[in-house]
Amino acid sequence: MAGGGGGGAAVAQPRSRLKLPAVRKRARIEIIPLIDVMFFLLAAFMMVSLSMQKMKTPRMDLAIAKTAKPDFKPDILNIAVQRNGDISVGKTNVNVVRLDEILATAAKRGTNTPIFISGDKEASHGSINRVLERVRMAGFLRVSFTVDSPKEVSN
Repeated sequence: MAGGGGGGAAVAQPRSRLKLPAVRKRARIEIIPLIDVMFFLLAAFMMVSLSMQKMKTPRMDLAIAKTAKPDFKPDILNIAVQRNGDISVGKTNVNVVRLDEILATAAKRGTNTPIFISGDKEASHGSINRVLERVRMAGFLRVSFTVDSPKEVSN
């Protein structure tokens, strides 16, 4: 029989039962996506904290702190608010219009002049805020509040 047509059985090659060792890849921690997530969280918390509204607080007595003696120097502007809302600059009582004039004159000399605002304990918060707002509108940069030193309590 020509052509070798003898049943068509192919010769099977022996299969080896040995497997090649698989190359193991070590686990790798990707740092860049972690940094991206942390920056996103940081930015999100910053935006949330900036968008929070200021809390309103009830009316209260301000704390007493230890301070030095009052300092009345010509290069310092001392503004006091009495309990009835009257305003005095140095030792002179003034009205709001005169206060604006004094602040404008002092601002021409320089907005770096220190300003000390002292308010009576019984003065309303609004009257002290009005003075502070006028000082800010005049453009002063160094504004502080003065307080009384505490009374010594003996046991």
